[in-house]
Amino acid sequence: MRRCLVAIAIALVVSSPPVGAARVYRWTDHAGVVHYGDRAPDAGKVQARDLRVIPVRAEPGAVVRLRVEGDGSGNYAAWADNTLAGPLEVMLRFSRARNVAGDPALPADAVIPARGSVRVARIGALDPDRAGEFELQLDAMPGDPTAQPRDVVYQLPLRQRASHIDQGYGGRFSHTDPQNRYAVDFAADLGTPVLAARDGVVMQVESDFDKAGLNLEKYGGRANFVRILHDDGTMGLYAHLQEGGVLVQLGQRVRAGQQIGLSGNTGFTTGPHLHFAVQVNRGMRLQSIPFRMAGTVGMVSIPGENAR
Repeated sequence: MRRCLVAIAIALVVSSPPVGAARVYRWTDHAGVVHYGDRAPDAGKVQARDLRVIPVRAEPGAVVRLRVEGDGSGNYAAWADNTLAGPLEVMLRFSRARNVAGDPALPADAVIPARGSVRVARIGALDPDRAGEFELQLDAMPGDPTAQPRDVVYQLPLRQRASHIDQGYGGRFSHTDPQNRYAVDFAADLGTPVLAARDGVVMQVESDFDKAGLNLEKYGGRANFVRILHDDGTMGLYAHLQEGGVLVQLGQRVRAGQQIGLSGNTGFTTGPHLHFAVQVNRGMRLQSIPFRMAGTVGMVSIPGENAR
C-alpha cells in the first residue's frame, strides 16, 4: 500500500519576532449588536456608537503562500501563490525527506507573475510499497531575476524645500549589505510627503508598524514601506514611513512626482528619515543598484561614505 505523509514549513523573505501595531475597530450598531473590523465603520452608512480602537501586534505581510494538494493516491503538487502586485521568484526545497522525490528535482525555482500561482513541483514516493514523508521549505524574493535596468534619471522622493542626505552609498551604519549598499537616507521630518521618484506600479506595502529602535533583531524588517515596480523590472523602495503613512494601494499605477506616503520613523533607525533604494532580484538575491537623481538645481551628488 502506498502512503505518503506530509509536513509543511514555509520560510519567507523576512522572519523576525512581532513588533508594531495594527488596529481592530469595535463598535455597537443601532440595534445593540457589537461588531469588529479592520476598518472604522462608514459614518454615512452605519449609526455606530461606543467606537473603540483596539491595538494588536502586527507581522510583516506574507509575500507568498505554499499550497500542497494531494491527489488521493500518495502524490502531491506544491503550489506557490504570489500575494504581491509584481513578479516574485521562489525556491522550493526539502528540509526533510524520506522515500520521496520531486519532479522537477528539488531544489527547484520558479518565477510567479503578479498575484499569480505556479505549480513548482510534484512530489511522490520513490517506493510505492514503503511509507514516505517530507517537509518543505519555500523561500521567496520580490522581482524578476531577468530584469534589465535602464539608465533613468529619478526625481527627488520628498516634497520639501531642501534635501539633505544623512547616509549615502556604502554608509557604515546600515548600508553595508547588498540590499542597501546603494541606498540613500534623506533627512525628513515626520509627516513629510513622500513622492514617487519614477513611474511604476505599487507591488508591495507595509503600513502597520509604529516603533523604531537600534535593536536589529527586534526592529529589522519592521519598517513601513512602499515598493514600486518599474517598467524595466527594477523596484523603488521607500522605507521608514510613519504608521498609516502609506497612501497608495497594491496594483495602483503611480506617476513620478505623485504623493505615495508620509515619512516617519519605523523599523531599524536612529531617527526620522526616508530610506530610498533601487533594487533588482539577481537570482534569489535582492541587490541595490546605483542610480542618478535630479534635484531642484541639477543632479543630486550622492556621497559614497557618510554614516548616520
